[in-house]
Amino acid sequence: QVQLQESGPGLVKPSQTLSLTCAVSGDSITTRNYAWSWIRQPPGKGLEWMGVIRYDGSTYYSPSLKSRTSISRDTSKNQFSLQLTSVTPEDRAVYYCARSPLTTLGYDFWGQGTQVTVSS
Repeated sequence: QVQLQESGPGLVKPSQTLSLTCAVSGDSITTRNYAWSWIRQPPGKGLEWMGVIRYDGSTYYSPSLKSRTSISRDTSKNQFSLQLTSVTPEDRAVYYCARSPLTTLGYDFWGQGTQVTVSS
């Protein structure tokens, strides 16, 4: 069973950088033909895909967030991370990490999510 667990600060000050990590167990993040995404859900809104890092280390980002988003990985720890710079209160959301097979649509495993609030 694949498990994903998000971790990071629940409170970030405006203009600072949000950093979250997703620890993966039950599968390697380098397993061929899988991708690992960050997705968020602001209060009262739908899910927003932020970006992805594929098994080969290539990354892709949402055009609306690309200038502020970076996804990286640590294969020795089997985890991947999100950095979102210059946060504002509009970045308040529940942040999820998830796995998706490249051969099908959708996500097959999700983390439980972590709440992030942006406030001074």
